Amino acid sequence: MSDDIWVESLSNRVRAMNTLYGWAAEDLTVEQVNHHERTGVLPLGFSFLHFMKIQDTSISRQFLGEEGVWDAEGWAQRVGVNIDKQGREETVEEMEQLRVQDWDAYREYQAKVIERTTRALASTDRATLETVVIPRLPGNMRNIYCALVVGDGPVRKLEVVECFVYQHGLRHMGEIEHGRALVGLGGMTS
Repeated sequence: MSDDIWVESLSNRVRAMNTLYGWAAEDLTVEQVNHHERTGVLPLGFSFLHFMKIQDTSISRQFLGEEGVWDAEGWAQRVGVNIDKQGREETVEEMEQLRVQDWDAYREYQAKVIERTTRALASTDRATLETVVIPRLPGNMRNIYCALVVGDGPVRKLEVVECFVYQHGLRHMGEIEHGRALVGLGGMTS
């Protein structure tokens, strides 16, 4: 497979996954997003916010050398979240309390992140993806999915896209599709 096809395939997978995020968010109400099924189950809002903030940070920092739009543009206040944490090191008990006040603002944020990711990947080539960004995973990252892929490291920009964006996004999309079913909506694909 040529380098162009390989990079194009990766970009197409991320684009398709982000399309699902757009579809999944468009018909939800704020009540559905904040629905708390029971103790130990995270609301839909958590899965959306957690993943999109990780995508934002991963692409912004590693590919664009910029601060993520969530922090740079004050989206926590605009979306009206009561807990402004990524949710990676917090407990389920803490994050199941997360609530969103303005779902339209969240959807605007999500669109910005997806546009930024699309732009960053459009200018990416194989050499860029081979760039090492974390020579060795720190201790607090040794229990994440990416550690299963790379062991102790190194983490290249390729793994940033594959692990922190694509695979991570698909895992949370499964939660979102299940959560949509719990609030009376369907999935996005068959």
